[in-house]
Amino acid sequence: MLTRLSIRDIVLIDRLDIDFASGLSVLTGETGAGKSILLDAFALALGARGDAGLVRAGAEQGQVTAAFDIATDHPALALLRDNDIPHEDELILRRVQLADGRTRAFVNDQPVGVQVLKNLGGVLVEIHGQHDERALVDPAAHRRLLDAFGGLERQADEIGRLWQARRTAEIAVAEHQREVERAQREAEFLRHSVDELRKLAPEAGEETALAERRTSMMQGEKVAADLRDAFDAVAGPASPVPTLAAAVRRLERRQGQAPELIGPAVQAFDVALNALEDARTHLQRALASADHDPAELERIEERLFALRAASRKYNVPIDRLAALGARFAADLELIDAGAQRLAKLTEEARLADARFDAAAAALAQARRRSATRLDKAVNAELAPLRLERAKFSTNIESAEPGPTGTDRIEFWVQTNPGTRPGPLMKVASGGELARFLLALKVVLADRGSAPTLVFDEVDTGVGGAVADAIGLRLARLGREVQVLAVTHAPQVAARAQHHYLISKDALDKGKRVATRVTELAAERRREEIARMLAGAEITAEARAAAERLMRASG
Repeated sequence: MLTRLSIRDIVLIDRLDIDFASGLSVLTGETGAGKSILLDAFALALGARGDAGLVRAGAEQGQVTAAFDIATDHPALALLRDNDIPHEDELILRRVQLADGRTRAFVNDQPVGVQVLKNLGGVLVEIHGQHDERALVDPAAHRRLLDAFGGLERQADEIGRLWQARRTAEIAVAEHQREVERAQREAEFLRHSVDELRKLAPEAGEETALAERRTSMMQGEKVAADLRDAFDAVAGPASPVPTLAAAVRRLERRQGQAPELIGPAVQAFDVALNALEDARTHLQRALASADHDPAELERIEERLFALRAASRKYNVPIDRLAALGARFAADLELIDAGAQRLAKLTEEARLADARFDAAAAALAQARRRSATRLDKAVNAELAPLRLERAKFSTNIESAEPGPTGTDRIEFWVQTNPGTRPGPLMKVASGGELARFLLALKVVLADRGSAPTLVFDEVDTGVGGAVADAIGLRLARLGREVQVLAVTHAPQVAARAQHHYLISKDALDKGKRVATRVTELAAERRREEIARMLAGAEITAEARAAAERLMRASG
């Protein structure tokens, strides 16, 4: 419920803080005191359209803050979670209206879009009056109210789930059908391509490996002759190694006779012979590596040509030919297995359709039963509201299947016997509309309502017993939800648990005025109700009548 409303620099309001409680609270005051300004400011905090004209003259901006105490299962909490808005104790909505027309919105001091503020305001507060059509203008709201009255919300949620399952199954059938048809159109091409790619058997990275091997072989061919000549020089018939080895052996035999002369030469020859042996070994290995089968190079050339031709033909890189072949093969399998798969999907869609139809039919029957009870309950409330010749009915028509079922639901009324019933919004006048709404809200007090209801002068144009009936119903509503009522009817004011007087005070020696709101205690409350009864001059009789109204309502 609404716990506090703070307004700064809005039209005639410079600074205003009001604490609210549960039950029925009324706001009264003379015409022009600022009741409409107060409601406009409240609506601004709930996400209504901003207007630069709301900013008090001379101020740069106006601001409205509304604080709410909400239950742990209130739908507002889901909206907070969906928008990553922290919440601990109070839920605080704040709207800043700038003098240049721009506005800023905050929830729990976190900046948000106006739509988020509007969505939260919609589940926290309903504002109703003779000219306020928001609660009844959309037939979707009528369906939700009927479902709430009949306790059908769970069935309605299940219908939404079954509708989504049905749509998912239908989409799966349509998509599979398109895939099968596409594959069938391309079947000849697919069979040829799968056969060709299967024979080619390309592998990822194959082109790079073949190209590197080809380059290595071609380079080896160019140096092979030089390697052979070098090998012949070291290890061939003209090799100096045998001659050098013989010379070393002769020197070694003479080394004992002149070691100082022969030793260094022998050591140098050993180093040279070892180096020549190492060179022979390296050259032998190099010749083995450079040696290749010319047929292998030809095979590599042919393989690269085949791979690159396939790449050009199918317009994909060589490394993706294998994946393309797999996809073509899958398409062929789709053709072969498509009929069975399509039959399975079609059966699943049929079952999903049947489940939805059965649930929708059951929900439609339950809605019709609930509509009968709702009509009876609402019509029972009409006579005391001076609508005794009117008749309320819930019109249910079959509609195209959708996520809410197969029903189009709209509240209809017949205002006088003999006239044709029609949609509530089109048939009822302003005053009638407000009273029909009140009757609906009384019946739906504990179901389908926001926790705070605001009624703006629903008693306009009535008095006496009818005004008392309105007050009685507002008080009954106040036992289930928080009710704020702007009223001119003393009978309504007398039934309130809390009474707020809206007045204008002169400031700056009469140069400007400001709207004030004061909660009235017992004596001042009696005086205000007497004013509402008598007008400008409050008489003793008016005070006595006010006292009787207050006692009777207590």
